[in-house]
Amino acid sequence: MSSKFKPQYPRMAQLKTVDDVQNYLAEHQIDLPFDAELLSAAESPFAHVINLNSGKTIGNSLCILPMEGWDGTRDGRASVHTIRRWEKFAISGAKLLWGGEAVAVTPEGRANPNQLMLNEDTYEDIKGLFNMVMEKHQEKFGNTSDLVLGLQLTHSGRFCKPNDHKKYESITLYKHPMLDQKFNVADDAVMSDEEIDELIQKYVKAAVLAQKAGYHFVDLKHCHGYLGHEFLSAIDREGKYGGSFENRTRFLRNLVAGIKEAAPGLEMGVRLSAYDLRPFKKGDDQVGVPDMATGDIYPYTFGGSKDGLSTDLEETKKFMAVLQELGIQLVCITGGSPYYNPHVTRPALFPPSDGYQPPEDPLIGVNRMIRAAAELKTSYPDLVIVGSGYSYLQEWLPNVAQHVLNNKMADSVGFGRMVLSYPDMPDDMLHARPHKRNMICRTFSDCTTAPRNGIISGCYPLDKYYKEMPEAEELKALK
Repeated sequence: MSSKFKPQYPRMAQLKTVDDVQNYLAEHQIDLPFDAELLSAAESPFAHVINLNSGKTIGNSLCILPMEGWDGTRDGRASVHTIRRWEKFAISGAKLLWGGEAVAVTPEGRANPNQLMLNEDTYEDIKGLFNMVMEKHQEKFGNTSDLVLGLQLTHSGRFCKPNDHKKYESITLYKHPMLDQKFNVADDAVMSDEEIDELIQKYVKAAVLAQKAGYHFVDLKHCHGYLGHEFLSAIDREGKYGGSFENRTRFLRNLVAGIKEAAPGLEMGVRLSAYDLRPFKKGDDQVGVPDMATGDIYPYTFGGSKDGLSTDLEETKKFMAVLQELGIQLVCITGGSPYYNPHVTRPALFPPSDGYQPPEDPLIGVNRMIRAAAELKTSYPDLVIVGSGYSYLQEWLPNVAQHVLNNKMADSVGFGRMVLSYPDMPDDMLHARPHKRNMICRTFSDCTTAPRNGIISGCYPLDKYYKEMPEAEELKALK
C-alpha cells in the first residue's frame, strides 16, 4: 500500500461499532444483510450441518474457497509454500474445502508457470495434499467424517501463461473485440470443436485421478473469465459449442457425462460467475471506468444486462436448472473476472498493481454477490449454494454471515483471502470467540499484486512467513 494512497471510501476498520455500520449502510442506502447481535455458539447457524444427496455430510456451514499461490513447481507439483497454504485450510475449522486451488488439466492451460497440474506424473503430489489435509484436520478436530474436500479442475483459456508470467498465450473460444486487444490475443487462438472434444477427455482423465487420490468432488470451474466461463458468453461462436444457450452449455454437459462414465460416484460441483459486467479500465483519476463508450451494447455479459453495467440473472437461472438436471448439487457463486473488472470479483479498498481504485463503495460489490446468491437460492432451494465476496467485511463478516445463513440466503459462507492472514477465523466464529484483530485481512491486495508480477502469493502485510521473504522487498518496490 502506497503511503500516498488516500481511499475515497472509509476503511472498514473505521466502522468500530454496530451503530457505525448500521448508520453508514443507512446513509449510503446499501441494503447489506446485517445482524446487530451475534448468537451464542449453541444457537449460531455457523455450525449447521449440510446433508448432501450423495449421502455425504458437511459438518458446518463455513467453506474455504479455492486460492492459487503461484507457488508450485514448474512441472505442476506442490511446493513447501503450497503445502503450508493447504495446511491452513485444513485447520481453519471449515468443513467444506472448495477445490483447494485451481489445478490445470493440461500444461498449456495453466494460468501461470507454477500452477499445479493433475496428470499421471503429478498424481502422487496431488494425492499427498489430500492426505495431508485429512491428517491435519484430524489432529486438530478429531474427526474427518464430516469434512468434504474437493479439487478445482481448470483450463485458463484467455488467461493462460504456461511459460512466462509476463506473457499471455491465450486459448479462446471466440474473437472478442476488446479483450483480444487488451491481452494481445493471437489471431489463431480460437479452439476448434475437435480441440474442445479432446480437452474434455483431459478433464475426464484428471477427474478419474482426483477420485483415485481420495477427493470427494471435483469443481468444474466456470468463473472469472477462464475457459469454462467463456463458454457461457460464446454467443457468436459457430459450431456445436457456441451461439444458442444449449450449445453454450454443451461443454459442461459433455464433461459431466464423461466423468459420470469414467469415474462413477465422483461428485461434481461448479464455481460459477453468476454474472459478469463489461470490462473496466483505469480512468484519468485512477478510478475504474467502463472500457466502452456510454450507451454501447455489450453482448458478452452472461448474467448481465445489455449495457454490461448491471446484473440480469435470467440465463444464470437457466444454467442452474441445467446443473440440477445433471445431478450437480454443489454450486459456489462468484461474479465477474479479476482480469478485466476486479472490483466486481474481489471488492477491496486498495487495488492490485494492475487494477484501479474502486468505482463504487466495495460494500456494494459485496452486497451484489450476496444478493445474487440469495436470488439463486430462492429459485433453486435444493441446490447447495456457497457464497463468496465476504473478506472485505473484515471484523463484521460474522454479522453478515449469520444473517445470510439464518435467512436461507445461502447454505454456506465462503472464506477467501481472509484465511491467508487469519486461518482459524472460521473456528473462532464457530466457538463465538473474540476476533484476532491483528490478523484480519484489510484487503491491501498484495496477494493479487504479487502473482500479477510473478511473485508467489501470500499475505505479505500480516503473515510473518511471507513478510520475512526476499520477495517482500521486491513486492514493496513494485508498489
